[in-house]
Amino acid sequence: MMDAGANPSHALALVLVDELARGGVTDAVLAPGSRSTALAMALHDDPRVRLHVQIDERSAGFLAVGLARATGRPAPVVVTSGSAVANLHPALVEADTGHVPLVLLTADRPPELRQTGANQAIDQLGIFGRQVRWFVEVGVPEDRPGAVAYWRATVCRALAEAGGLSGPAGPVHVNLPFREPTVPLTDDGRAAADVPFRQPLEGRAGRRPWVVVDRAPRHAPAAELASLGARIAGTERGLVVAGQTTAHAGPALDLARAAGWPVVAEPTSNLRSGEQVVGTAHHLLGHAGFARAHRPELVLRIGRTGLSRNLAALLGPDVPQLLIDPDGAWQDPDRAIGELLVADVELTVAALRDHLAVPAGSDWMDRWRSADRRVRKVIDEVLDADDRPTEPRVARDLGAGLPDGTTLVVASSMPVRDLDQFLAPREHLRVVANRGASGIDGFVSTALGVALSGERPTVALSGDLSLLHDANGFLLAPDVERVDLPIVVVDNDGGGIFSFLPQHAFSGSFERVFGTPHGRDLADLARLHHLGHQPVTTAAELLPAVDAAREAGGIHLVHVRTDREQNLALHRRISREVAAALDELA
Repeated sequence: MMDAGANPSHALALVLVDELARGGVTDAVLAPGSRSTALAMALHDDPRVRLHVQIDERSAGFLAVGLARATGRPAPVVVTSGSAVANLHPALVEADTGHVPLVLLTADRPPELRQTGANQAIDQLGIFGRQVRWFVEVGVPEDRPGAVAYWRATVCRALAEAGGLSGPAGPVHVNLPFREPTVPLTDDGRAAADVPFRQPLEGRAGRRPWVVVDRAPRHAPAAELASLGARIAGTERGLVVAGQTTAHAGPALDLARAAGWPVVAEPTSNLRSGEQVVGTAHHLLGHAGFARAHRPELVLRIGRTGLSRNLAALLGPDVPQLLIDPDGAWQDPDRAIGELLVADVELTVAALRDHLAVPAGSDWMDRWRSADRRVRKVIDEVLDADDRPTEPRVARDLGAGLPDGTTLVVASSMPVRDLDQFLAPREHLRVVANRGASGIDGFVSTALGVALSGERPTVALSGDLSLLHDANGFLLAPDVERVDLPIVVVDNDGGGIFSFLPQHAFSGSFERVFGTPHGRDLADLARLHHLGHQPVTTAAELLPAVDAAREAGGIHLVHVRTDREQNLALHRRISREVAAALDELA
């Protein structure tokens, strides 16, 4: 039996939290405030939901993004009214563009306090526009028949819409105006047991959700599968290209193996394992001769790409390309894709595999594999020639050296590109990144959310600006939260990616407005937030430092100092030596 509600606000909060738990929610994030008191107390008191308290609303939003990315389950984030709501917008943008199931539960002032100059009262109705999958203004809670069913059904729809009821997963916004009292007391100060909310709060029997939503996967038509299977079987010079996706790797890799096609897989695709994968594709395709000689005749695309300009240059509109997407998401910034198949990825590629014969040898695959081995050897020789901890070597060694079953959360800008360019294919490593909007904001909190999910041991790879931009993420309830997270921080005192862009040539303005050196010592940040801090001065020290941080537990900064100009020179040297090696193969 549920406790009786002391007042309508208290009753609404109890029902919302109960229905969230029934709907499979295991974690919720709260940024403290007054108007959200009823929800905060209900979440705190319900043992089915782990509550994570974060002072900064922007960080709270990204903490929920990390939880949702790690688990695939909708993650609610609760904030009070006013500017607190606006601070959720960056996380909402990432959830929208990255297809992350996020539920924004925003407390609000009741209608009589809006547009009156009342404190923390802004217009929250539709504040996020078209970037949410669904918006609902629940209305001021009232003690009337039908209210509980309405509240419960609303929660069920919010979870379903966030999880992809009618399109890709993404954020929903539930606006909740509360009248006082928002604590479990009646208007005259009596407790709930004295004058309870009159409507029964119970949900469905057996702790079932009020509405059970089943979303069956989309199957491609049999005739279309047969036709596409025949095209794949008749095409030697084919390519599988995988970007960020939630599809499991096995079926797609099996299809590529059966077809004799190479696989170009960004790290966040989590398809970067097996002998079909060409880990040095970015470098290979940067060589004009190789790219010309290896133009594919058919490309099967999965997920959203965007890390390699060399790959994008190869996959122009003149190359036949088919994208498989379960929701029909339009992942085509270069207007190059000729066909879009709206169907479940795993089911589709497994069915296509069944249309192919027993795997056979492929000269096309052999040429890609031979060039990949040659370029990998060149890269490793350059990186291993010096024991300085360079940015490419940190990405290569960290990705290769983490134990099986680890999740690596990687920041945008250069870290994720270094991982893409230098990580050799390996199994049993999950890579997570905020590549929806591709911003550096919220990285610390996203990584903490992934770690808090408890799904796998977690390690993070960050640049210094990504870390500093979300330093408030470290304010996560230090009294009760135990998070185990080593964060490898590549610190080049600024924005290293801009050194690779055209503005680097304009020396007069470059350093101040693009390089943006901050001059901060991250050891001071670690002391402020009571984090472990371990400087790394040689490449050989990296993995032992990460291992020591994992064994000690808690949050640790593994601090690697690098130089932006030296990093640019190293990338250019690698490009030259790769080009020379490929010239010899031609």
